[in-house]
Amino acid sequence: MMRTRPLKVALLGCGVVGSEVARIMATHADDLAARIGAPLELAGVAVRRPSKVREGIDPALITTDATALVKRGDIDVVVEVIGGIEPARTLITTAFEHGASVVSANKALLAEDGATLFAAAEKHGKDLYYEAAVAGAIPLLRPLRESLAGDKVNRVLGIVNGTTNFILDRMDSSGAGYSEALDEATALGYAEADPTADVEGFDAAAKAAILAGIAFHTRVRLDDVHREGLTEVTAADIASARRMGCTVKLLAICERAADGKSVTARVHPAMIPLSHPLASVREAYNAVFVEAEAAGQLMFYGPGAGGPPTASAVLGDLVAVCRNRLGESTGPGESAYTRLPVNSMAEVVTRYHISLDVADKPGVLAQVATVFAEHDVSIDTVRQQGRLDSEGLGGEASLVVVTHRAPDAALSGTVEALRKLDTVRGVASIMRVEGE
Repeated sequence: MMRTRPLKVALLGCGVVGSEVARIMATHADDLAARIGAPLELAGVAVRRPSKVREGIDPALITTDATALVKRGDIDVVVEVIGGIEPARTLITTAFEHGASVVSANKALLAEDGATLFAAAEKHGKDLYYEAAVAGAIPLLRPLRESLAGDKVNRVLGIVNGTTNFILDRMDSSGAGYSEALDEATALGYAEADPTADVEGFDAAAKAAILAGIAFHTRVRLDDVHREGLTEVTAADIASARRMGCTVKLLAICERAADGKSVTARVHPAMIPLSHPLASVREAYNAVFVEAEAAGQLMFYGPGAGGPPTASAVLGDLVAVCRNRLGESTGPGESAYTRLPVNSMAEVVTRYHISLDVADKPGVLAQVATVFAEHDVSIDTVRQQGRLDSEGLGGEASLVVVTHRAPDAALSGTVEALRKLDTVRGVASIMRVEGE
């Protein structure tokens, strides 16, 4: 039976995502009411610039006083899409204190200080849902948190940033350099005017922290995530990957150690075989590959950003939270019972693709192989090609080495030792190899 009294929703932020949330609430009001069991009422919209015209939103709902809005006491659900750490953190905890549940898309805050939010939600018996914080419209967090709750997840490997995937896809498909591909991404609206959060891996690292926390039932913060961006990836790296039957992706990788006693979370560019499902993810799409003990391998794919996709995830959470509200219950909160330590990158076991500029003379390969052996790093393949110098003469060569799996610390030590060889003129590139 439909309840006639509406559930009141406060919206914090009315930009690209927030305006789309308000539009869907209005245009699909009847369907949402039928799915929830009660109508929704947009009770207030907190913004920074009240003079801006917002089509479809009653100007009387607009306020610049977000604190007063979340303190009203008659608000059932607060939808937070303003981003950042503050004032979002204070507004969310205040909402809990005054009786509201919260739906958030704030990956930065959840990765930086999710513990505070979860504790506040639990203390006041309210919901905190945040599907939209990772991978846009892709249903990912709820399957990890609920559908796989009875399973043991061992690895999460994914492309979780559309901007970087677009850039790398363009570099691979057209041969463009990084700067050229970034300019195209900016022109098409895939990259922000300041793309630092995307291209330096901060956005993906925040998402990796959230994914690892849910997958491994342990608390993982942004500072625990090893992060490398893609600004140093060159067209030569892309070409070298292609020769190996690989492509380059910026990956978020969350793994449980083989003994099950620790976890790692990292974000960095990596070569993956063209046969891997993630290799076919093009343009600005996202995809996440999950490996679980009983379920096996699962892949989640779709648009990972933008107003409508992200709003879709927000509305899905809003429906779930409102249903809980009507049933006087709450959904699952934070699950961090395992309290597993998070290992540093040095302890991660991985493979390297190393491209060296060396002297083209006898004995060089033997010297290089000796350095690898001294650091207990086994070589998988070697490719050497002579080339002419600036005067059209010989004497230089490119040496590409792909290793077997070894601790990252050993691989890093190997590279430092190689730099000290007189016959090594320079390390052209270093990239990890994943996804076998």
